[in-house]
Amino acid sequence: MEETQPTPNPRPVGPALRFVVAGLLVRDGLVLICQRRPDQPMALQWEFPGGKIESGESPEQALARELQEELGICATIGSHVTHIRHNYRHGGAVDLQFFAVPSFEGELQNKIFHQLKWVRLEELPDYDFLAADRGLIRDLAAGKLL
Repeated sequence: MEETQPTPNPRPVGPALRFVVAGLLVRDGLVLICQRRPDQPMALQWEFPGGKIESGESPEQALARELQEELGICATIGSHVTHIRHNYRHGGAVDLQFFAVPSFEGELQNKIFHQLKWVRLEELPDYDFLAADRGLIRDLAAGKLL
């Protein structure tokens, strides 16, 4: 009788991939940036508002939900700006989609961040952004995307 060997998984196990969406809220030539809290991973680094895409959500639906949860606003989700996939040194990976947010209703409320700031696009490189955002930061500051 011949023994069958288990077939090895043809795909190596890699870092967990998180699907994330973020918004570029631009008003009067300024873009909204958000600083992570000191108690979060990647503490005090800057990012754009947004978060994880939940099962069954489109990226646009996820962004509208996240902006409501994080900032208390009802946002109009605009055009897709860029898509980035980044592998972090610690092993995590993120698939990140950015959308323009041309307008929103309601007053901004800081519900989860250390601080919020409106800054000029060319000033973005002056802030310590998450590694996954740094290529986008260079392109935005150079006027390439918005």
